Amino acid sequence: MKLSPLTPKDYLSLKPYFENQRHRLCVYSLPSLLSWTNDTYQPCGAVYNDALIIAADFYREPQKRHLILPISPHSQFAPETLYALAEDMGYPSYWFVTEDYLQQYGAERIKSLFIIREQEEYEDYIYRKSDLAELTGNPYSKKRNLIHQFVKTYVNTDRVRIETITSESAAECIRFLDEWCEERQCDQNEYDELACERQAALNTIRHIEMFAVKGILLRIDGDVSAFGIGAYLTEAIGVLHFEKAFSRYKGLYQYFDNQCARVLFDGYTFINKESDMGVPGLARAKQSYHPTMRMKSYELVLKKQ
Repeated sequence: MKLSPLTPKDYLSLKPYFENQRHRLCVYSLPSLLSWTNDTYQPCGAVYNDALIIAADFYREPQKRHLILPISPHSQFAPETLYALAEDMGYPSYWFVTEDYLQQYGAERIKSLFIIREQEEYEDYIYRKSDLAELTGNPYSKKRNLIHQFVKTYVNTDRVRIETITSESAAECIRFLDEWCEERQCDQNEYDELACERQAALNTIRHIEMFAVKGILLRIDGDVSAFGIGAYLTEAIGVLHFEKAFSRYKGLYQYFDNQCARVLFDGYTFINKESDMGVPGLARAKQSYHPTMRMKSYELVLKKQ
């Protein structure tokens, strides 16, 4: 099977494979798959029967080469088929294997072919959309207080405007992202997770109208000070791929997160806010919003037969 590099231009041809997509980890969002490409990482794909086979190739760290679960609106792949496919293609493992897959086929059956390893840094946080949109109850009292302060200082004084992200505002969003990265020092190492996420955000913004994503930006005194981008994951779950806001404005992040839940995820029951990538501060922030579930990710390493 010959794999070809995947680029944003492939979006329309690949979209049909993601209809009725069932995997609940954020990596199985098509815009995410196409946007996470940079000088060290390249997603590749090929059609096999009625399924899309996707691999990740790493130029600097070839030991990380892997496949993910095949994507198809109709077919599912049993462990024996997964094993044969990876062995034939020369990939040592599958990443981002869901808990649902392990439960469906059973750990014992899978262990006869693969070594199962939990990927803790890629465990996704999933929230009820109503919790994030309404913020009711004692667990969210601090969030509501911060939002009230932001509304009093900025919203009620007519200093805030929220807009849909379009190709016309893309350049402003990119300038904001560059400044946000300077604030967070996320570009000190161009190959670390935060730097790669920055590149993925840039790729998504540049193709905002090609991808079936929804994005909003927030202006304070006319300047972009936050943006968020959400997309389809499953029928019940939307995924918030990017959410950035300046820390210099007290209450901005809490206010904007609430707006993202209200505006970007109409029709969804849950919001997947991705993993914390093993970053302690990010983990604390995600936990503070009280996820309704944590979706674990697993690596399946082929055993020698």
